[in-house]
Amino acid sequence: MKFGIHTLDDFDVRHKTVLCRIDINQPVDRETGTLKSTARIEACVPTIRELSDKGARVVLMAHQGSDIEYKNYYTTRPHAAVLTALLQRPVRFIEDVCGPYAQEQIKSLRDGEILLLDNVRFLAEEQTLFERSLHLSHDEQAKTLLVQKLAPLGDLYVCDAFAAAHRDQPSLAGFEQLLPSAMGRLFEKEYCILSEMMESPKHPCVFLLGGAKVADAFLMMDSVLEKNIADKILTGGLVANILLFARGTDIGEASRNIIHKAGLDEFIQTGRELLNKYSERIVLPEDLACVLEGMRREAPVDAFPKEAPAIDIGASAAAHYAQQIQQAATVFVNGPMGIFEEAPSEAGTRTVWHALGTTQAFTVVGGGDSITASAKYGITEKVSYICTGGGSLIRFLSGRELPVVRALREGAAR
Repeated sequence: MKFGIHTLDDFDVRHKTVLCRIDINQPVDRETGTLKSTARIEACVPTIRELSDKGARVVLMAHQGSDIEYKNYYTTRPHAAVLTALLQRPVRFIEDVCGPYAQEQIKSLRDGEILLLDNVRFLAEEQTLFERSLHLSHDEQAKTLLVQKLAPLGDLYVCDAFAAAHRDQPSLAGFEQLLPSAMGRLFEKEYCILSEMMESPKHPCVFLLGGAKVADAFLMMDSVLEKNIADKILTGGLVANILLFARGTDIGEASRNIIHKAGLDEFIQTGRELLNKYSERIVLPEDLACVLEGMRREAPVDAFPKEAPAIDIGASAAAHYAQQIQQAATVFVNGPMGIFEEAPSEAGTRTVWHALGTTQAFTVVGGGDSITASAKYGITEKVSYICTGGGSLIRFLSGRELPVVRALREGAAR
């Protein structure tokens, strides 16, 4: 047991039916029906292999697609093919989640066999709109359709979906109320590494926050600065643009309109409050880049063109950030410095990511875009740890207890 949660070491799974919730949500090419990335699938393979090798009858539950926009939902069929290749053993897929056919197939499993159910978000109770509207307690989640249908067929519940641990949904937090429960190896690894980073990071500790998920960045910024986890926070992307406006630096109407259209105006005031408290420790870019007449243009922030939106940090800022990363003992990264997918706006991210690949610091990279950037610039193997979580990672670093962690602790207590 670790952190008040059972691990796989606490159970003998031979001849047992194990209901295992994983997070293998990946970008999908709908034209070909294939996955654009397999990073999260690769990360959960050790848990699945261990369960199978030890003679468990493994039932995998997973989601695919945005947690808000149902039009993005997609079958988990292609994931089964990837898992089969990675595990070098059959992973059977069925087009059912918890209906009679799924129940029948679960009952027919033999020791070591693996079954992947279809997308759990095809059930309304697994959708975030359902979660936010009803706010079910964990005991109430245990009474939902999915848990009531599958729990009687299982001997053990294993959650290996740290990336989804910020969600309060039945497949994540309901089974713990009815079955012995444990965290999988990936969950255990991520939770231990991040806990150590929160409790005793090696200093200097630098956080690099960028991208477009502004709410995530602002959610943790105050926490890691107040607790002296981060010595400095380097900013890029929309996070930096908002903080520049908060400081009173006008980088133009075009940049301001992007913030407004994204519904992020409230964070300008939040930024003012953060800068008032931590102005010496929040580092803003000294120059930015835009595209004018089809060409990349860079300028100091106080002389930035008003007619073009800022799409990247400038060369001076990138060089400064790279130096800070080289001098750090711990570096945490969430979000790129600009629109790194496009050539005119990738220079800042490329420079910073190259520094990540050469620093002697302990480096942690989290969030989908950051992981993608690491692959693009060839530093994936050079990063100390890549965390599969995005939202869960941010909430953990903000000091909030994750719903799934709480559910697993409740299960251990029971």
